[in-house]
Amino acid sequence: MVSKKVQFDEQQLIDAAKKVRVHAHAPYSGYRVGAALIDDNGQLHCGCNVENAAFPIGSCAEANAICSMVAAGGSRIVAIAAVGGAEDIEACTPCGGCRQSIREFSDENTRIILIGDGHKITSYSIDEMLPASFSLKPAS
Repeated sequence: MVSKKVQFDEQQLIDAAKKVRVHAHAPYSGYRVGAALIDDNGQLHCGCNVENAAFPIGSCAEANAICSMVAAGGSRIVAIAAVGGAEDIEACTPCGGCRQSIREFSDENTRIILIGDGHKITSYSIDEMLPASFSLKPAS
């Protein structure tokens, strides 16, 4: 199956992640994260982290954006951006669980877009982010 080419702009994804980050519910850690992704239909989906008093129960921004995508009928991440920090935005990479969740809905062309040191935009493949990852082939 040939997938269609979906265009995206890295800066627009970063900006969408920054915008949703302000809605994060992080009263315990004070660390706010926002994520934005483009799916295989060209649709934008966003999520922010939501902490819970029964720590560590809560949900990550990347996982929430993925859940939004699935709920809307998307099935593949073309690109996902994440930004985080306690006060100002700082270099922040997805946790291990989110890397595996991204893996579930990615392919070799999926881009993971992050802010690096000096606010430089960096982009990774899932294999760079999660080498030798575990994957099951979906049932037919």
